[in-house]
Amino acid sequence: MSDNVNNTRGTSNPDPANLTAEAVIAQLRTMRSQIANVAPLSKEQRKLVQRRLRVLPPPVVEASISVIGSSDTVAQAVGQPLGDVLQLQSDSVHWNLVADELRSFLKGIEGANLLRRDQLAFIASQAYLFGSQLARSPVNADLVPQVEEIKRLKTLARRKKTTQNPPPSPAHETSTTPKNEE
Repeated sequence: MSDNVNNTRGTSNPDPANLTAEAVIAQLRTMRSQIANVAPLSKEQRKLVQRRLRVLPPPVVEASISVIGSSDTVAQAVGQPLGDVLQLQSDSVHWNLVADELRSFLKGIEGANLLRRDQLAFIASQAYLFGSQLARSPVNADLVPQVEEIKRLKTLARRKKTTQNPPPSPAHETSTTPKNEE
């Protein structure tokens, strides 16, 4: 028995638990190229399709499909044989499962990356704290410009946050009733 593992193109590590981000991107692009009709809809197209779907909820669609099976005349009028319609229905159910799995996968990827960013921020804050303490000593004078740059960047980041969310302006009195002067 061979220990060789068949790698997917773009992966350098046979252990799927250790795929790199680049390898995952390569595999996703390969999968996308192998699946028909995966072009994203524009926002307007998506709204239009969703509006049409609201008019015919799934139970109505299923009952209408059974009409095709009950009458050859209806099948001819629709221009779709029952077998093709049932296959389309089955494909829709299966691709919904794929979409659910991909959403779950994406949430996992986003969560893992959020934890990476959190860990990186923690390490960076430790480095800044240690660096600023060490910069006080003349022996570590080479750290002073870096610590000062970090201080400047932190101040700049705080300023950007406050200017992005300006406080609401006070409401002007626009009463339509005249004020009584006594």
